[in-house]
Amino acid sequence: MSQATDVVLDRAVAYPEIAALRAALARRDWPASRAVLDSAGPMERTALIRSVCEDEGLEGFLRAVLAANPADGAASALLGSHLIDVGWKIRTAARAQYVSREQFAAFHDWLRKAEQVLIDGAAYNPRDPAVWTARITSARGLQLGLAESRRRYDRLAAADPHHLPGQLQLLQMLCPKWDGTWEQVHEFARDAMGAAPPGGPHGLIVAEAHIEHVFDGDTRADMLGYLSNEQVRAEIYQAAQRSIWHPGFRRGYGWIEALSTFALLFMLLDDQRAAAATFTAMGNLATRHPWDYLDDDVATQIQQARAWAFGGTR
Repeated sequence: MSQATDVVLDRAVAYPEIAALRAALARRDWPASRAVLDSAGPMERTALIRSVCEDEGLEGFLRAVLAANPADGAASALLGSHLIDVGWKIRTAARAQYVSREQFAAFHDWLRKAEQVLIDGAAYNPRDPAVWTARITSARGLQLGLAESRRRYDRLAAADPHHLPGQLQLLQMLCPKWDGTWEQVHEFARDAMGAAPPGGPHGLIVAEAHIEHVFDGDTRADMLGYLSNEQVRAEIYQAAQRSIWHPGFRRGYGWIEALSTFALLFMLLDDQRAAAATFTAMGNLATRHPWDYLDDDVATQIQQARAWAFGGTR
């Protein structure tokens, strides 16, 4: 059985375009960066931007790009996403009660900087999905409310109706830990998946909704109680049938995220056979999220789950 060190969490291995974009940005070669982004589909483009936005030292470079061409939507989306990422690292992923007043103040300062960039980006590029996806994220962080988040999502959906990166951002806002309810979370996830063509990665949004609900519980008993609900279990398997188990499912945007998320759900459901099939499809690739909900040592968690799926015990 593979060891934890064999688990590959670098998304650039699953999506080589990330490495190409990262290399171009490291050279501060904006035409080459744009060539990578412009050749991608809408969802892939947003995902690429989100994958590299955490790279250090981008702000000055991208502000210079925008000074030369304020209408460059890719630069606006990437700079806005970068500023959001800087702020979120200060805030951390902790629940609000564990974030200090000073952290919140710095977090909001960075998000307001991002908003200024993204407002201009949306004015020049009103149908740019990456800009609207970032604006949904900043609305959540600035606590602008569910109505404003939905307004921004409506603008996104008008540009690209099944834009999964943006749908996952709105899903977070709908969670009770932010501004919504579980009823809103699951209704949105079901509707978004149902409207998208089968065989795509959109089963991920239903899987993610259940992951969020599972890990909202305070105890293992809460988790097991939730997963014992027949309707919950049926929804998870129906989502898998429409996405990762569909004959049209392929290695496009979202494939490894969907498989990794369903693998965790199948483990939690104690379905060894489904987990084994999913780990087989993944190979040694995986994503850090949602396994980071279990433990910071994601590679070991995945290695142990794979060992169990292929006939081990836990």
